[in-house]
Amino acid sequence: MNRDLAIAEWRRAQTALRAAQILINADCPEDAVSRAYYAVLHAAKAALYVHDVAVTSHTGARRLFSLHLVRPGAIEAEWASYLGESADDRVAADYDPSVWVSPEEAVEDVHRSRRFLSRIRTYLLANGLREQELQRRIH
Repeated sequence: MNRDLAIAEWRRAQTALRAAQILINADCPEDAVSRAYYAVLHAAKAALYVHDVAVTSHTGARRLFSLHLVRPGAIEAEWASYLGESADDRVAADYDPSVWVSPEEAVEDVHRSRRFLSRIRTYLLANGLREQELQRRIH
């Protein structure tokens, strides 16, 4: 396990989720969707680092998450599906100016991202990380 990188990715996931919530409160739904995706991406990468699997691309994260976590049965397939859906939503929100994301859609994305992080947190704790390590640093 690459403990240090797993923890660093986990903390980035928490920060991105917090940013997504702030953006919802600031009436920036497209940006909230983008940050919600990055929360999911970083959480997925944290789970992969449990197995010393490094990710170098967004597409690679999706592929490796399925290969190393879903296929062996460690994580349920629904979470891989959400990783893919979240990535697609992020691309649309970031790059297609004709896409309009309603505040309700953004709230739902953030809610699903929060559930994804909860599932990954459980996985990290079950695989040797400690609660204290997963706490967000306070600067």
